[in-house]
Amino acid sequence: MDSAMTSAPQHFLNTQDWTRARLDAVLADAARMKHEPIGDALKGRSIALVFFNPSLRTRTSFELGAFQLGGHAVVLQPGKDAWPIEFDLGTVMDSDAEEHIAEVARVLSQYVDMIGVRAFPKFVDWSVDREDRVLKGFAKYATVPVINMETITHPCQELAHVLALQEHFGSSDLRGKKYVLTWTYHPRPLNTAVANSALTIATRMGMDVTLLCPTPEYQLDERYMDWAEANVIESGGSLAVSHDIDSAYAGADVVYAKSWGALPYFGNWAPEKPIRDRYKHFMVDEAKMALTRDGVFSHCLPLRRNVKASDAVMDSPRCIAVQEAGNRLHVQKAVMRALVAR
Repeated sequence: MDSAMTSAPQHFLNTQDWTRARLDAVLADAARMKHEPIGDALKGRSIALVFFNPSLRTRTSFELGAFQLGGHAVVLQPGKDAWPIEFDLGTVMDSDAEEHIAEVARVLSQYVDMIGVRAFPKFVDWSVDREDRVLKGFAKYATVPVINMETITHPCQELAHVLALQEHFGSSDLRGKKYVLTWTYHPRPLNTAVANSALTIATRMGMDVTLLCPTPEYQLDERYMDWAEANVIESGGSLAVSHDIDSAYAGADVVYAKSWGALPYFGNWAPEKPIRDRYKHFMVDEAKMALTRDGVFSHCLPLRRNVKASDAVMDSPRCIAVQEAGNRLHVQKAVMRALVAR
């Protein structure tokens, strides 16, 4: 490992932490690697992929991405094939956790050149979960770069999403596009990570963004609303919150769907369920997409058909969800290459 990396690693925890110029460079590199997938940028390098939660696209794309660049990925699942980890200082470790993040991150840093972390909220107390302490614990103690593979944000998905939009519109400049981030029904209250990230990157790219949700209770955490407002000032575009389906969809160039639970009920979901159940009609369907300006549809996947979006929408040539998922491979390779190139 390079001494520069071990002394002062640069992490990829959120796109908001990186300059727009650096994000653009990563996206351009990802576009190039999509046409030239095999390389040696990670030759002799390795990455530990630490999964506290299940994965299909993330694990597959990171493992294959490291392989295609000549590197090696080690997959670890704490509590399954690795020891359970404690993250709080001062804890008397007489319960399930066998070792502390202070040792875990520093030991892994002796072995590998990067660490990827996937850790969802516990869904008990948002004031605790919003601190993202698992990811921040790795970043605090690791002496190699740490990559967010989805916690309370999903920055790799953001880049894959933007790359798919750039490909669809044939331009890296997405300014002037009307972008609708719409809440959709799900039988369970879900993480806000992808919604937080979609709001962040869409405003970062200067689009005219509408956050469509059933009631004010479904508005996103103020941290991400504040990021979006700051992005509008820096990059242009606009930000609006709407609860009206027809006006939000009208003239849209992009519709991005995601389900999430209302934060005021976080950890106490029983009172939220009847509210959520009243808005099943927020599902993306042909009638709503007909209101758009021949708009493109996407979703991070996995997606429950005919709950979040209809079969007709998913099977339409205007749906780029699979293309976006495929781009995960390329943008993650570009992120890894950028981090080891420091």
